[in-house]
Amino acid sequence: MSLGQQLAPHLPLLRRYARALTGSQAEGDRYVRAALEAIVAAPDQFPRDVDPRLGLYRTFQAIWQSTHLEEDDLVEDVSTQAESIARKRLAQLTPLSRQALLLTTVEGFSIEDVGYLIEEDSAQVSSLVSEAVAEIERQTRTRVMIIEDEPLIAMDLEQIVRDLGHEVTGVAVTRDEAVALALEDRPGLVLADIQLADDSSGIDAVKDILAEFAVPVIFITAFPERLLTGERPEPTFLITKPFQRETVKTTISQALFFDQATVPATA
Repeated sequence: MSLGQQLAPHLPLLRRYARALTGSQAEGDRYVRAALEAIVAAPDQFPRDVDPRLGLYRTFQAIWQSTHLEEDDLVEDVSTQAESIARKRLAQLTPLSRQALLLTTVEGFSIEDVGYLIEEDSAQVSSLVSEAVAEIERQTRTRVMIIEDEPLIAMDLEQIVRDLGHEVTGVAVTRDEAVALALEDRPGLVLADIQLADDSSGIDAVKDILAEFAVPVIFITAFPERLLTGERPEPTFLITKPFQRETVKTTISQALFFDQATVPATA
């Protein structure tokens, strides 16, 4: 099997990570493309002594760490209020702590694997994750609408949202119900399942909502590869079912970092 064939199944997940890290589809994909170009240019330098996914993420990490600007340098060089707020919030976290948090809770790597990826020992990785969780939970608060037709999953999501200090505006189980609820009580964040109770689509519900007002959205699906094909506009934030509570918490907090309407939490 060629190197390209070994890496292909992991590209959708790497794109998810890159987008969550940057808060931008275009910027995240730009870093993934740069990593792939580096692999094509020097295939002999690709790590062969580890799992292909680890090697792919290690290459991405090298590109990210060597080319991205520190958040403090970006705060004053932004074109919109939303970007300015996001950059100022991100400046409160070191790049490594955000990376460690996303790599463990969203991408599912072990502490040891993350240590390999960011070149830190396991104790330091654990410390970075704890630091990021504490800072993110302190800084963001909003009102969340849930689109989910499975009662137990909806209850779990509600509890996670409330544990983070957010308010739940309601739970919708169909496209029409979701749109009506959003227009009646505008949320600051939407958590959306893909397949809904009446065979309607959470994607269509979100499109209808976004046609009325802007709001950050996190999709939750058992088939993330169906949304990360590169063939159409894709979600910036995506959670895979079955999910871990920490994955949901991290993704919510990361999404809110890039939203101008989020109210900074008080200590």
